[in-house]
Amino acid sequence: MERVAKLASERAVVVFTASNCGMCHAVTSLLVGELGVNAAVHELDKDPRGRDMERELARRLNGGAGGGGGRAVPAVFVGGNLVGGANRVMSLHLAGELVPMLKNAGALWL
Repeated sequence: MERVAKLASERAVVVFTASNCGMCHAVTSLLVGELGVNAAVHELDKDPRGRDMERELARRLNGGAGGGGGRAVPAVFVGGNLVGGANRVMSLHLAGELVPMLKNAGALWL
């Protein structure tokens, strides 16, 4: 879906979330609150085309498996590329790989 690609490229970091999702809040808090990233956050449950975007994100996150029942949010894009969901973002952070990725994308200047 072109809308997901367009929104994902609007800033160095873009997060697709749902307003009632605890993991979405945790990922957004990490990126924005703790790391100080100026991320664009799109709450799909508040977007008129959110269902279509959620299906597209589920397809991308699950390797084109048609959604596969996996969670579509949170979905984090860095530098226009899909990084993954909460598990992937947290794993990268714990491994010390998230901050360099954010710096390379121009999302952090420290």
